[in-house]
Amino acid sequence: MTARSPSASAPPANKERFVARYLDLGDRLGEILFGLIMVLSFTLGAGLVVHEGVDATKEMLIGIIGCNIAWGLIDGVMYILGSMFERGRSVHLLHTVQRARGDGEALEIISSELDPRLAAITSTAERERLYRDILKRLRTFHPLKTTLTKADVYGAIASFWLVVLSAIPAVVPFLIFQDRLFALRVSNGLLLAMLFYVGYRWGKETNSRPWLIGTCLLAVGIAMVGTAIALGG
Repeated sequence: MTARSPSASAPPANKERFVARYLDLGDRLGEILFGLIMVLSFTLGAGLVVHEGVDATKEMLIGIIGCNIAWGLIDGVMYILGSMFERGRSVHLLHTVQRARGDGEALEIISSELDPRLAAITSTAERERLYRDILKRLRTFHPLKTTLTKADVYGAIASFWLVVLSAIPAVVPFLIFQDRLFALRVSNGLLLAMLFYVGYRWGKETNSRPWLIGTCLLAVGIAMVGTAIALGG
């Protein structure tokens, strides 16, 4: 997943605040979506498993949790690598600017990096002044080596937590209902509802069409579950 590591010292006690501090909303929704898809990959064929008895169902639930723990660890590592890569890329860009042959080439490098973000809200003259000021500062700037930070580790923990947490809706119905097939249907229903919620929030936060995006994710999930049921799952 795309990583953005804020500077921080120690994780806050509240888990919700902790996750929000180290992952922005887009990253959080992405982690949850990834976790839900991983869980669905298990539950789609679970109809055959639950008919085999309690032991088979327990093995399936352990598999769901274990899979999300494993992928949470992998995603945490990817977060760290992504964070360090982004910082390293910034340093590489800085060195490219500093090695440029003259101000013209250096300003062209800076503008190619910043124009896509600033062109819509600034004039050409404003950007030229800004880029020259940036170039002046970058000429004498010496960055530290790219190393692992506490924020990287905390962001990885937050990523891991969200992927694992997304497995809970699939497991809880089996702890409540004796009818394992009914529990499976409730589990799938909760996962589908969460897919819709993730899509809705994604659309709302990106100034898009939340109901459309939520419905599209829901439709994909329903199609997956429906296919599995039709094949005996």
